[in-house]
This record gives sequence, C-alpha cells and structure tokens, in this order.
Amino acid sequence: MEGYFINSLFTYFFLGVSLAAPIGPVKATLLNTGIKNGFFHAWIFGIGALVTDIMYMLMVFFGVAQFIDSPILKTILWSFGCFVLIYTGVENLLTLNKIKMDFKIGKTIRFRQSLLSGFFMAMLNPITILFWLGIYGSILTGTAGTLTWYQIIIYSIAILLGISLVDFIMAFISSVARKLLNTKLLRSISIISSIAMIGFGIFFGIQAYRSLF
Repeated sequence: MEGYFINSLFTYFFLGVSLAAPIGPVKATLLNTGIKNGFFHAWIFGIGALVTDIMYMLMVFFGVAQFIDSPILKTILWSFGCFVLIYTGVENLLTLNKIKMDFKIGKTIRFRQSLLSGFFMAMLNPITILFWLGIYGSILTGTAGTLTWYQIIIYSIAILLGISLVDFIMAFISSVARKLLNTKLLRSISIISSIAMIGFGIFFGIQAYRSLF
C-alpha cells in the first residue's frame, strides 16, 4: 500500500511537470524575465503564476467535489480532460517553429511587478482555467470513493511541486545557463512535455469510454 502511494505521488508530480513544461505565453515570458532581469525576478514571476494555479485548483476542488458522484459529470470531466490534454499537446507539436526567444536585455524592475505580472498573465490566459477544470476535475473524478480527502490534498500538492520545479529550472536556465538557452533546447522540452500530455490525454479518454460503456 505504501509503495502504491509513493508511485501515485510520483505520477501526480510528473503530471505537474508535464503541465508546466510546454513553452506557452506564460513560460516564454518567464524565460524572458530571467534573461532580462535575473533569476529571482523569473522565479517570483513563476510564483505569481503558481498563485493563479492554486486559486483555480481551489475553485475546481470546491466546485466539483460536491457533484463528484454524478456519472454524467464523471464522463464529461474525463472527456474534457482528454480533449484539453491531447489538443494542447498536438498544438504544441504543430507550433514548434514559432518558439523564439528575445535576447534583448531590459531594465531592472521591482519584484512586486514580476509577481503581479506572473499572476495576471496566468489568470488571464484562457488555457489555464481549461487545464484546471478539465485535468484537475478529471483527477477528482477518478479518485472519488477510492482516496481520502487528505490523500487528494497530498496529490494536489505533488502536482503543484511539479509545476514549481519546472518554473525553478526554467528560471535558473534563463538567468544562469544562458549559453544553453536556445531555440533547439526549448523545442526539445516542448516535444517531450507535449508527448507526455498526449499520453495522459489518451488515459483520460480511456476512462471516459469506460464511464460510458
């Protein structure tokens, strides 16, 4: 039982990593922030975005949990999670040629500006709420009746830790290892994470099929 819990914890941690790794508008801005203003600004920008993730996670948690036993909702959430993951993964693969970095050095800004920039950019990014509604809602559906709320909270923290790790690494790379930061590297990161997202999407699709039939 303990081994199963640890394996599941790693799975949710890896899910958080795969969700955070794609180079979208938020991550591209985080990387540029590190290049222009250094590690701490990029890291704080990532924390601002993480606050938005936590906010949406709590909204989904308290909004979905009370209706989680509905078979119809389970099917909808599994299907929605499948669509969001596969669509985003495929879209990332099809738009790899658009990944570019602006290496111009900008003026120093306040840490508060970096924090608010990360928060509002993530909050106003349409795909953010779609991620949490579809993916986290699917997780709540899949664990209903099998896990305690305490375990769900632990798994949720594992997802957030996975996201935080990716933000930390990207902040580090952008500010310290700038010679490693190039278009080829960013595309490689996007390919790996996109394939992982598609894999999770297929899993969610299988669960949706089982819910229907």
